[in-house]
Amino acid sequence: MPTYPGISSEAFRHPLDRQAEQALRSIPGFDVVARKFVEFIYERPRFVYLMGNSIQVGPRQYASVYQIFRECLRSLDIQSEPTMFVSQAPLVNAYALGQERPCVVLNTGLLDLLSEEELRSVIAHELGHLKCGHTTLTQMAMWVSTVISGLADMTFGLSSLISTGLLLGFYEWARKAELSADRAALLVMDDLNPVLHSMMRLAGGSSKYAHEVSLEEFARQSDRYQELDQDGLNQVYKFLLYNNVSEGVFLTHPFTVERVRYLQEWSNSQEYRQIRQGNYPRSGAEGAVNVPGETARATDVDELRRQIEDLQQEIDRIKRSE
Repeated sequence: MPTYPGISSEAFRHPLDRQAEQALRSIPGFDVVARKFVEFIYERPRFVYLMGNSIQVGPRQYASVYQIFRECLRSLDIQSEPTMFVSQAPLVNAYALGQERPCVVLNTGLLDLLSEEELRSVIAHELGHLKCGHTTLTQMAMWVSTVISGLADMTFGLSSLISTGLLLGFYEWARKAELSADRAALLVMDDLNPVLHSMMRLAGGSSKYAHEVSLEEFARQSDRYQELDQDGLNQVYKFLLYNNVSEGVFLTHPFTVERVRYLQEWSNSQEYRQIRQGNYPRSGAEGAVNVPGETARATDVDELRRQIEDLQQEIDRIKRSE
């Protein structure tokens, strides 16, 4: 299993992740919402909930899973060990949360479906989020979604500050952040196939019929999905599927077949080969903290902002025509 001593998250952070975060932070209202969020809705309640309602993984609890977890930590050079929990839930899912108290949560549905190598890939992906310092913004995006869906009894006066532009910015960033975490998984696995296999399982895997699915066919499906963009209307549909503003439903992850394409491209890049040879930015063993990244080019940020504005105008046009 490869190790990357002193690796900085900037070594594998996807440029779209970096640009989308900068665009998000530049949206009017973000700073106020961020300050209020940190003040009132901190990570501690979630940690208390997990400690009270899940199984904390360790040498005597899910020992084999803990061993995989420790190996992934060493590979990405995360020195301060986060807490890992297994939560009873049939949904095949895993997530990382927390900055002061970082943790990784695995649902039992995930453990029951994935092979050991696929599980290793998922754990490495979640540790990639912690390494990149994604978790505070991720928690904010989850909370914002709760506010707009009307599920929060207390919004601390913030509901009026959450504009459509800020919502779109949060979720555009969240989806791009997944691309960086996918790269972390590839670095740990040092093999593209188990990472793609785990993606395929998450998209529609079955333990009973596992022998009847093909990774090659799934990759071809990814190609066919990209071809849909030849019709401009399909691009509008894709945006609306990601961002159902009228119902307050936003997807936090890119479509799985899109992640397949992005990771395939990076696996064939010179950047990936250089990292594998030990040539990468180093920042010490910072672990689960924010790593200062290079500033995205102003033109890239402006282009991302322009795309969000154009798509918002398209949504407004569709609403007016209803």
